[in-house]
Amino acid sequence: MTAKICIISGSTLGGAEYVAEHLNDVLQQQGFITQLIHGAHLDEIPHREVWLIVTSTHGAGDLPDNLQPLFKQIAAQDPDLSALRFAVVGLGNSDYDTFCYAADKVENALREKSAVQICPSLKIDILQVDDPEQYAEHWLPNFTAQLS
Repeated sequence: MTAKICIISGSTLGGAEYVAEHLNDVLQQQGFITQLIHGAHLDEIPHREVWLIVTSTHGAGDLPDNLQPLFKQIAAQDPDLSALRFAVVGLGNSDYDTFCYAADKVENALREKSAVQICPSLKIDILQVDDPEQYAEHWLPNFTAQLS
């Protein structure tokens, strides 16, 4: 059975949204069933099988405004996410000492609820990577290989 992948993006300026949309297209071309949600709330996510979270880091290492409600709900509702497998793509600027902290926060919050991280996160430095969408696509087999 093909895994259903929920791609959740958190973005302030749109970069993470573009990466999420590109990965959604690539995964669909590969035959995966996906749902793309920009800035999800917990009750808007129909299944908790596989999440691919694409997030930028905002401010002093914070989650983008449109991703904060989801993680506040996860903290408040304390759901059992032990059946959830996930991966994270983070975008950030290495000029800041909070580089990709949002990706770290996502990992920690989900692991605290017993979710299983299925591969190392991809951290994209926008100062070093000219095409984040293509860069993320090259990383994607690390994620998809764990879904079979």
